[in-house]
Amino acid sequence: MKQRVLSLLSSSIEREIVLEKPRDRSFGHFATPIAFAMAKELKKNPMIIAQELVEMFSKEEMFANVEAVKGYLNFKLSEDFLDEYATWALEHPDDFGKGESSSNILLEFVSANPTGPLHIGHARGAVYGDTLLRLGRHVGHNITAEYYVNDAGNQIALLGTSLILEGKANILNEKVEYPENYYRGEYLTKLAQIAADTYGNDVFNDEEKIKEVALWAKDEVIKMIISDLDAINVNFDTFVSEAGLYDDWDRVMDKLSASGGTEIIDGKTWLKSSLKGDEKDRVIVREDGRPTYLAGDIIYHNQKFERDYDTCINIWGADHHGYMARVKASLEFLGHDSSKLDIQLTQMVSLLKDGQPFKMSKRAGTVVGMNDVVEEIGSDALRFMFASKKSDTALEFDLVDLQKTDSSNPIFYINYAHARIHTILNKSEMKMGTIMASNVKGLGEDADNLLFEAMLLNEVVEDAFNSRQVQKLTDYLKSLASTYHKFYYDHKVIGTQNEAKMLKLFLVVALSIKTGLSLLGITAKESM
Repeated sequence: MKQRVLSLLSSSIEREIVLEKPRDRSFGHFATPIAFAMAKELKKNPMIIAQELVEMFSKEEMFANVEAVKGYLNFKLSEDFLDEYATWALEHPDDFGKGESSSNILLEFVSANPTGPLHIGHARGAVYGDTLLRLGRHVGHNITAEYYVNDAGNQIALLGTSLILEGKANILNEKVEYPENYYRGEYLTKLAQIAADTYGNDVFNDEEKIKEVALWAKDEVIKMIISDLDAINVNFDTFVSEAGLYDDWDRVMDKLSASGGTEIIDGKTWLKSSLKGDEKDRVIVREDGRPTYLAGDIIYHNQKFERDYDTCINIWGADHHGYMARVKASLEFLGHDSSKLDIQLTQMVSLLKDGQPFKMSKRAGTVVGMNDVVEEIGSDALRFMFASKKSDTALEFDLVDLQKTDSSNPIFYINYAHARIHTILNKSEMKMGTIMASNVKGLGEDADNLLFEAMLLNEVVEDAFNSRQVQKLTDYLKSLASTYHKFYYDHKVIGTQNEAKMLKLFLVVALSIKTGLSLLGITAKESM
């Protein structure tokens, strides 16, 4: 809707126009300060320019009213235009809210170490990333969702050791001494039993099998992670193995060295990241020749950029904040434009249950498992809550609040609006053809405002994606549901002479809620 207004205005005066929404709806649906931008070029008072533009645009059927207020232009859309757009939306529900963007984007998120089940911190990144993915695709971007598997380094060896010790303790009934940082949890006990069934009990005392078992365990954990993600409607297009990248290490090192990006001091190879804005240089190869964790990131990001995406979005936990400057520095040394790397951080989550800290999961070991939260409140509530606050701010919520069936529970409140509309439609004797043939005109200011709000979905989705703030969509849906519920209480529908018009209005509201929830990975309820 906004795009159609922009297109008309821009083509009429052959200039780019910025549209704003007035805080006070009485001023109109949209406003623009374009007269101020034109004043310098035309050497005229912006108030005079604004008045001239009023005369030009007042002739357009799209607008019911155009007025100049202190140099600003305010536009109120006509009922005919609103009805036309409403009809189009209901006839093309799959296209509603979509845009025409066309960037190629690589979106990497979750990328949890394949050493155990996902915890709630991973869940927040998963929901945030998947919601961004859905929003971006809806407005037209071509986005690849990618999971980077950290399967090189000590953590995989430690997983193998932990599995062997778990098998000795719980299958062979041997007394074992666990290292301080070993992996633990019910998942490891189950893995040990599967390993025994696969390889035989002797595998737990076979030194030559440790590496093979570690890699096998890693693959089994990845299967668990994929299953956990599938339970909250998160899926990936591609998986990239860190271990598989090191074949390219020599070539990447040569590129870094040739650009003056490395130096060797005391037997260590350093990335001279301080030259590119990092607070200090970073070790990428140890004295014994083993690459550091950063080395894998450098190879991976070089590979990302060689795949020629317009933008690469990384979603990292807040503990990776320090890696941003060093990774971008490596990209600059490798000849890439680091501004194309967009890194978004997610803060941790604190969970309560009836005011008390939610207990750790036996299944996951020392952390609160994502699966346990899903079992408590379901995937829909988890997704909505994790999408409802800016990702780089701390999030605390009580699971009990998300099980309430009143307006204090936002996902219930929004779903109730959608279900209420379907209940009214089922009670009405109106045929769908009659409803669609009606026009949403002459229902008053409250109806016009509700219809306008319901048709703002595209603007909200584009803004949420471009700003990387997915909570703008949850805020919009809460506001739309609140506006609808108030309208419902204030206006009778069934049996009135405007019943068909009201139902058509409600259908647009339901479409916006259904589409918006779908973009959050949630299926709207038609009955409650």
